[in-house]
Amino acid sequence: MQQRTYKRSQLPSMEDIQHFQDTVYSYWKHEGRHDLPWRQTSDPYAICVSELMLQQTQVPRVIEKYIAWMKRFPTVDELFQATMSELLSFWVGLGYNRRALYLKKIAEIVVKSDTKQFPTTYDDLLLLPGIGDYTARAICVFAYNQALPLIETNVRTVMIHHFFTDQEAVDDVVIWPLIELSLADQDPRTWFSALMDYGSHLKSVLPNPSRKSKQFTQQSPLKGSVREVRGYIIKQQSQGVWPTLTSLKCQFPDSEKRIEKAIAGLEKDGLLIKKIRVKKSGKS
Repeated sequence: MQQRTYKRSQLPSMEDIQHFQDTVYSYWKHEGRHDLPWRQTSDPYAICVSELMLQQTQVPRVIEKYIAWMKRFPTVDELFQATMSELLSFWVGLGYNRRALYLKKIAEIVVKSDTKQFPTTYDDLLLLPGIGDYTARAICVFAYNQALPLIETNVRTVMIHHFFTDQEAVDDVVIWPLIELSLADQDPRTWFSALMDYGSHLKSVLPNPSRKSKQFTQQSPLKGSVREVRGYIIKQQSQGVWPTLTSLKCQFPDSEKRIEKAIAGLEKDGLLIKKIRVKKSGKS
């Protein structure tokens, strides 16, 4: 496809948009990840689980976790009845464990609601814990096939690659009209699945185009971070092991401040199942 650069005041012609759509659908037809497990359902709960798992986590890591989660907690009722310890044991390895807590809280809200039904509108979805603008839109698109525009890293990658080739620091503000224009008259669920897969492909064969985005941020390393300590504590708890402050200091020497921040954060998020014990005089 011939690539063009558009200024803020310009939009591509419908002919260009059609050409762009054909390119995306061509990739989807031959190389799309049609067998991803969350693409086999339109259950809003299942879509919500997949979207929260996929936040800052690569697809290959999510697939196995998603399948296991949905087998053990196939409905919001099953999740509502589960203990936090069991829930976290199914989350270990995904990181950002508060997402599991959000799912637990969402299940409680749905089960205790008058309708006992998952919200069906963007505005109502935004009221759920852990659900922001993108996730609310994604649930509307993938569960209800509503024609709402959305943007995430793969969609952003495709748009920058095709329409802003020679630009740097491309703002989402100028990408948004192109997303709306290309979405028109499309099947939303299929279109965004195709866009995301094509974007993932582009990132694997090109220097990541999303780095040209004004919104691009690079994730900080896990090693040496507070997240590393949090993840270790959660993993221990999920295995029925309750670490002491002494054992944490042995595991993470010279990291007292990181340990303190990790414990405080887990307590605040409600993810510390048992309070970290202080070992004194050979007892804990």
